[in-house]
Amino acid sequence: MCSILGLFSNSDVAPTIVSSLKKMEYRGYDSVGVAIKNESAIQTKKGVGKVNAVNDQLQMDKIGGHVGIGHTRWATHGGVTAENAHPHMCNTDSIGVVHNGIIENYVELREELERNHNIIFKSSTDTEVIPNLLQIFYEKSHDVKRAIMDTVQKLKGHYAFLALFKSGELVGVRNHEPLIVGVSDNDLVLTSDVVGLPENISSVIYLDNNQFVIIKNNQYKIYNFEGHAAQFAIKTIPKSYQNVSKGSYDHFTIKEIFEQPTTILAAGEGDDNNLEKIVEFIRDSDFVYVTGSGTSYHISVIAKYLFSRFAGKKVEHVMASEMKYSSRYIIPNSTMFAISQSGESADILEAVSIGKKKNAQILSMINSRNSSLARESIFTVGLNCGPEIGVAATKSYTSQMAILYKIADKLCDNCLAIDFNTISDAYSKILSDTSKIKELAKNIKDISNLFVIGRGVHYPNAKEGALKIKEITYVHAEGIAGGELKHGPLALMDSSTYVIVINPFDDSYVDNISSIHEIKSREAKIIGISNKYDPSYDYWIEIPTIREELYPLLEIIPLQLIAYYLAIERGIDPDYPKNLAKSVTVK
Repeated sequence: MCSILGLFSNSDVAPTIVSSLKKMEYRGYDSVGVAIKNESAIQTKKGVGKVNAVNDQLQMDKIGGHVGIGHTRWATHGGVTAENAHPHMCNTDSIGVVHNGIIENYVELREELERNHNIIFKSSTDTEVIPNLLQIFYEKSHDVKRAIMDTVQKLKGHYAFLALFKSGELVGVRNHEPLIVGVSDNDLVLTSDVVGLPENISSVIYLDNNQFVIIKNNQYKIYNFEGHAAQFAIKTIPKSYQNVSKGSYDHFTIKEIFEQPTTILAAGEGDDNNLEKIVEFIRDSDFVYVTGSGTSYHISVIAKYLFSRFAGKKVEHVMASEMKYSSRYIIPNSTMFAISQSGESADILEAVSIGKKKNAQILSMINSRNSSLARESIFTVGLNCGPEIGVAATKSYTSQMAILYKIADKLCDNCLAIDFNTISDAYSKILSDTSKIKELAKNIKDISNLFVIGRGVHYPNAKEGALKIKEITYVHAEGIAGGELKHGPLALMDSSTYVIVINPFDDSYVDNISSIHEIKSREAKIIGISNKYDPSYDYWIEIPTIREELYPLLEIIPLQLIAYYLAIERGIDPDYPKNLAKSVTVK
């Protein structure tokens, strides 16, 4: 979840490290810190807050030195304090470490280090055991490689860490958490995310699990945990991941919402062969499991609706974090379709591991073709929507949905015949005038509860819309299936309640109007998202009229806009909601 970055350069590294950490801040923004090696020591500066604020206070980018490490934190162990901010130093201040992931046995290791080696700990994090283990093993062998090998034998859990040695070595270690080596003539970079790469880096090496790299004097060597030289390939990162910026937009979230007329057309493009193979596996499978987390889970529910309706397939959607509790019910030799934006989510990777133990064929839909999930899959299809920096998924969701429609269309022998240019034009029309949604946001900015209702295939969009609102506005929002109103939720309806009803003119329309009347009789306010006006709406958010089976692709856009503008009205930065980070790489 945290962002980690290390850099060796012929020039001072601190300015570049701070700049790169700013670009990766969506992975964690509780605190930030850097450690830079100069001629005689490792100098550390760290504090609580976002990168710019801490840098203004501490001048982290002014430290001199040609090798260093940096970190932005999303707290898992220990509170948000300066002491718990990374980097963490060993007791002799000769080794500094930044870390992403969790050390599961840190309590036992900490007790052992305190008891047998008189180590004094300065934080309450799990990370601090790593530099102290490295120190002890390095003092025994005076060999960095040996110290790394001995240290990883002691650690349990999923992690990636960078270590900076006073002797000048910069080390990166990967065990189930992403770690990338960036290579250029003058610079070598270690990072958890390609978004953090400096502008001059376009060539990268994706470390495999149980590998580590040692950098010294502009040279690097990659080993496996047994100490043998490892095989690797140098790849070129897509241009879309270089020079990421907000442009003229106030926030990444609104920029990414407005990119959707373009990204919807790119979804799955260039992956025709893989798409055909995925369709073939789904068609030939007796049972298909679709799994994801958060937004990607809502997409998995839509997959069940589409594949069942248009292809008659037996499909079960399983929340990735719940897969281990459902593993005994997985039919052996079935197909598992894993959905993830980053391809690095800990829950989705664990779900895939469980599926493999049942001999499931693993297919995937991802935005990062070099992710861990891609490497675990037989075939994968790319979202191609470019980096998504806003914590709340927007363009990745519609790209995922577009690919599901493409798969469903192939499964039913082109029965849908979708022209995505029509969808793109509809997006542009919705986005061309957001005045009603802005006015709505002003009028409801003080609410504390909100409900979103949908039926059938619209229900997962109701859940997704409620999630967007929860994530970036801090308003309690709940997605409800329309037919469930009478089974509890009506008890919460009164004159202070607002209810968004996803109500396109399709086979759910009449039932939704009945639900609206029930809600209105309790004096609650109705926000209708529909192509057809009804006088019972207190607010009408109009969407274009299209073929009824395609409305799920459209109706999510107003929900995203409501969440964004409501966040703005409530004075919240939608790019960095509290307690959340973009890529959930810890369980």
